[in-house]
Formats: sequence, structure tokens, C-alpha cells
Amino acid sequence: MATLTFLGAAREVTGSCHLLESPALGQVILDCGMHQGGDATERIKQDNFQFDPAALNAVILSHAHLDHSGLLPKLVNRGFTGLIYCTTATRDLLRIMLYDALGLYEKDLERDNMKRKRRGEEPEQAEYTEQDVEQVFRQCLTQRYRKPVAISENTTLTFHDAGHILGSAIVELDLVEDSTTKKLVFSGDLGKRNSILMNDPEELSAADVVLMESTYGNREHRNEGDTLQELQQILSDTWQRHGNVFIPSFAVGRAQELIFYLGELHQQGLLDDWKIFLDSPMAIEVTKVYDNWLQILDHDDVKKLTQTHRSSLEGFLPSLNLCVTPEESMAINKIESGALVIAGSGMCTGGRIRHHFKHRIWHSNNTIIFVGFQANGTLGRILVNGVKKIRMFGEEFAVKADIQTLGGFSAHAGQKGLIDWISRFKSAQHRILVHGEEDAMQALAEKLAQEHDIHCRMPFQGERFKF
Repeated sequence: MATLTFLGAAREVTGSCHLLESPALGQVILDCGMHQGGDATERIKQDNFQFDPAALNAVILSHAHLDHSGLLPKLVNRGFTGLIYCTTATRDLLRIMLYDALGLYEKDLERDNMKRKRRGEEPEQAEYTEQDVEQVFRQCLTQRYRKPVAISENTTLTFHDAGHILGSAIVELDLVEDSTTKKLVFSGDLGKRNSILMNDPEELSAADVVLMESTYGNREHRNEGDTLQELQQILSDTWQRHGNVFIPSFAVGRAQELIFYLGELHQQGLLDDWKIFLDSPMAIEVTKVYDNWLQILDHDDVKKLTQTHRSSLEGFLPSLNLCVTPEESMAINKIESGALVIAGSGMCTGGRIRHHFKHRIWHSNNTIIFVGFQANGTLGRILVNGVKKIRMFGEEFAVKADIQTLGGFSAHAGQKGLIDWISRFKSAQHRILVHGEEDAMQALAEKLAQEHDIHCRMPFQGERFKF
């Protein structure tokens, strides 16, 4: 008998972690993600493991986003010595993601410990160190898509392309227990079809148990053409107001798609004379990784690129400026109008975007464009919900900038894509929804039941399921 325990991303969209226990392979976890939002030191300290890391045989990692991978260094620090199975591109991105997260964590810890010192309190010790991050990479064992690999005497793992970000994988596990094979499929995060810089998510049909994400279970995305037209109109309106544009963006996937879309507008002569800034050292490094993989992408628009542009996203958008140093970032504040800034973090929980808000959010000429999911409790969600005042850096700021949301740039499948994907598992005995807020998950479950006679479980945090 195998058991799944849902330890993260259960009726929420961050902290993905599912403990799988079986006589066929012992204990493994699917993903090891951190929760996002709030102070990094508090967040990482509160994300405690509800299992013994030293007892784990392996981690199976769906992709590199921190809400799926961010606690790997802490896991190693707590005694995990097994293998971390992932794709090659995931490992390439993981090195960038984990080092960036470490830098932010160390800065927050240093600041918090200075406050403790002034209060006469003992300093907090780091939950993990650079040595732990390096150890993560030593424990990574990369696998290709569609190539089964034995991870124990009675278990086979196969990765399939999830189409979400580079290296993202659908996890397929075949477990042999008492001469009976049980197949578990975990979607990870599913991408939408026809995404500009991603291949389509692969379609599977055989499984006994299916775990599927449900981030956008209650809505659809606008199509690419309408979204690009809406972006062009927003930029044109802001240009006429002599304003600036700020786009909070995830460094992996979203920033690169934005560069491509802006490049398309530039090639069509529809971009005005915007000075475009990618103000994120991590996104700049990730873009270099994407450049290495452009040749294998199958989207028609990518295929039509010249050989020069297929080797560099930066070359496709000549007006792009890369801001690595803090001084380069701060210099943007001197530009009165005509600056378009892409900066992290994508949910405005930290990063350089908050510093740009400090200087610009109170001016009505400016526009803030949200192009990705904003989780409950994040500054991004608060702004999308229409708040008139926010607090940052110990100060209060009036929100007078125009707030816009473009849903068509999401890297997740919409409701129809999710339904189409899970509907193919005709013989699945159990279908389980994870990685979604409760209202989105409930809407998806109701639609699947009423229109497709597919009934799904929606586990709570800590719930155990036997199969």
C-alpha cells in the first residue's frame, strides 16, 4: 500500500511538497518548495519539514521555481543525502534561483540580526548556507524527457515536458508492489498550449492516481493576439501621458516571454521609442540560459526568427538595457518618462520592483502592468484588488498609477487546458487537485463533475491518502 501526504500546495499555490511512501521505493518527496511572501528569514524558519529529511531516499523535482524547489538547501542542511531527480534545464536554472534566494535570505538575516543586537538579543543562526546550496547541485541527477530510469529496484521514473518553463516536467512513476504495478502521474505546473517560448505540455492517458495543479481552475486566459494588442494599447496610452511603465515579473519564463513580445512589437514598428530595462540580475542570467535552448522550441513564431535572433532574445529587442548593478537600477529613477521596466519579484514581495514603486506609484502618469498570478497576501494581489494606499519601507504611499492586468501572458494552463489534460486519464481511479487556491480548485472540481463526470479529491494540508 502506497501513501501520499500533502505537505504543501494543498488548497494554496505555494510551497509544493508531497510525501510519497511505498514499499517499492521507501520515502520520496515530489517537490520541495518554499512558501512565498513576507520576510525571508521568518518564512524559511517557519517552513519546517513534517518528516525526517535523513530518511528520504530521493526528491523528484518538477521544475526550478522556488515554490517547488526553494527548500532544497534547508533539506540538505537537515540531513538529506539522497538524489534529486530533475531535467538538465531545471538544474541549469536551479543554480541561478537558489543562489539568488540565498543572497536575499542572507541580507534579510543580517538586517534582522542587527535589530536583535540593538535589543540585546542573541542572533538567529542561518537555516542553511552556501555550502548547502552547493551540495544540492552535487546531489542532482539529471534525466531526459521520455526516458524511463529505475530509481529503485521496483520503481521507474519518467519525465515528460510540462511546457511551463524551461525544464519543467510532468512526473510519471511506476511502482511495483506485490507484483502489481501502480502508476502515479504528477503534473507539476502545466503550461498552456501555444505558449511562445515553450513546447506544448505532453498528454498522457494512463495512470491509477493523477495529481494535477489547479492554479487557474476558475478562469481562462485571453488569447495571445488579443493580449499583445491590449499591451500595445496600454503602452501607447502611457506614452501619450508621458509616463513610465513597470511590469513586475518572475525572472524565469515570464521575463523572457515579455522580451519576445516586446521584440515583436518593435519589429512591427508598434513600440514607440520606449527605453526598455530588464532590471533583474537573476532574469538576465536566466535569459542567457533560455538563449541556449531557443533552437529546440517548436512555436511557429520562434521558428520564423532569423538564425541571429534564434541565438539571442536580447538581439530581438535592440532597445533592451540590462541592469545588473544597484547603481544601474537607481539611474532609472532619473528618467522622467518613456521608461519601461521589467523587474522582480513577480508578486512584488521583494526585489527591485518595490523600489521603483517607491519612486513612481504615487504618480498618475505611470502604469503598472501585472502579467502573472498574484497570490493571496502579496503586495501584487493587494494592488490588483484596487487598494488606494500601501505601506513599504516603513512609509505610506498613495496608489495613483494606473493598474492593469494582462492574463494572456500566464505560464499556466487555464481552466479548459486543465480539463482537457486530466480528461485523458479515462481509467484513473483517483484524481487529486493540488496547487490552487480553494475557490479556483472548487470551481474546477465542480465543472469536472457536472460536465465530464470526473470526480476529484481536494486534500487539506497534512491530509494522507492511501492507494
